[in-house]
Parts: sequence; structure tokens; C-alpha cells
Amino acid sequence: RPPRLQPATYASGAEPDSERAAPAQDGERCQPCAGRRGGAAMAAPAALLQRSVVSPAGRHRASVILLHGSGDTGPGVRAWIKQVLNQDLVFQHIKVIYPTAPARPYTPMRGALSTVWFDRWKISNECPEHIETIDSMCQVLTNVIDDEVKNGISKNRIILGGFSMGGGMAMHLAYRYHQDVAGVFALSSFLNKTSAVYQALQKNESVLPELFQCHGTADELVLPSWGEETNKMLKSLGVATSFHSFPNLNHELHKTELEKLSSWIVKKLPVETAMSNE
Repeated sequence: RPPRLQPATYASGAEPDSERAAPAQDGERCQPCAGRRGGAAMAAPAALLQRSVVSPAGRHRASVILLHGSGDTGPGVRAWIKQVLNQDLVFQHIKVIYPTAPARPYTPMRGALSTVWFDRWKISNECPEHIETIDSMCQVLTNVIDDEVKNGISKNRIILGGFSMGGGMAMHLAYRYHQDVAGVFALSSFLNKTSAVYQALQKNESVLPELFQCHGTADELVLPSWGEETNKMLKSLGVATSFHSFPNLNHELHKTELEKLSSWIVKKLPVETAMSNE
């Protein structure tokens, strides 16, 4: 595919090459860098996030909040999608919102600032989660959801999702804090084996938002087995899930993948339902 419209320091518009990591080997532990845990947790601002917005072609009746991968931006992932599809991800009645994560110290980059939704010790599903930064960002992203509600869009007319780290963030946001949204999608994403999402859902008895998941079989950064394990675990905890594998696809977006996602979004947020509620 054509090169990304993104800085050359990032591979496939998401994680830096220096972050590449195989699953933790025996005796290898995921440890925080000394003194960085508190500083990274404090980096999340309470201010509203910058957002790139694709307005619906017609009347606004539903919303999608799409979160970028680490090191990217809202305008960056929007441009990437536009490049792959040869047009914006645009709908007749659905607004698409691309927030940008604030820059924070990022441990896999030796503490350098990066636009990431949360910190983590390394890219591995064996690590404990950096729950302080995840929770603080869930609070910040709740502001984006609340703004849509203030604009007259009910929670069951909102879908949360993202690419890579953005998909992981969306799963935390939906399954731990906003279980009444219409759906969740995760592209080339995963949850850690001991994720707080799994812990929260073990106590859950309500109907959960459906998960739409995609993963390339040639992904060397976020291994496809991590995505598959995430899907199976969430399914075992009561989430209705679908998992779509894309042969020979690395850690990137694909036209067929985005077309499937677009169809799923319209199925979950049909314009007819919105009109019948008026």
C-alpha cells in the first residue's frame, strides 16, 4: 500500500519499531521503570481532548468515537483511513469523532513523550496493566461521550472503537464504564491476560455491547493470538463477539476490513431506529 501520511519513526501508523516485543519468556518480567509510574499517571490532563470530526451527510442521529494507535493522532488515523478507502469514513446519519491522546511519558520508548492513551511496561499480553493511566484516560474520554449525550445522542446510539492501543482503550472504556453503548470494535488490538476488563465482567449480569474484532495474521507487533485470546475470553464472559482474520495483513488497516467495519456500524446504528424514536 502507499506510505502512511505519518512520521517515518512509526511503523504502520501505530507503535514505534523500537516497541516490538515477543511474548515474555520464562524468567522475563514486565517491570516499571523506576520512578516513572507516578509521573506517567499524572500526565493525563483533565482538559478536553482535541478532536477531528467527520460530520454526517444528513441529520446527526448517532456517533462513533474512533481512537488511534500509540504515537498517532486523531487527524493521523483519519487521514490513514481516507487513504485506504479513498474517502473519509462517512455516513448519512452518524458522526465520526477522532480524539487525539495527550502526550505522556511512554515506558516502551524509555520515557519519551508520545501521544498514547495509557502507559505500559512493554507490548506484551503477559504484563500487568498500567491501571492508573488507563483509568485516568477513561475519565477524560467520558467527556467525549458526555458531549454527544448533551447533543441529544443517547448512549445506545454511540459506538466506541479503535486501532491497536485505541482498541484496547475502547474495550476498557466500554466494558468497565459504559456498558450501555451500542457496540465496540477493536482493530489489531488486545487485552492483557489479567486485564481489569475481565475482572469487571466476572461480576457483570447485564447485557453487554457487542464486540467487532479484526486482526491480520501477519501482525508481528500485536500477535494475532493475543487478539484471538482476547476475543475468546470476552465471549466466555458474556460478550457477543465476532472475529475477522485477514491473511498476510501486518499491523495496519485494510480496505476490506474497513468496509466490513462500516457495514457493522450501520447495522448497530441503523437510521430507521433513530427515526422511529422521534
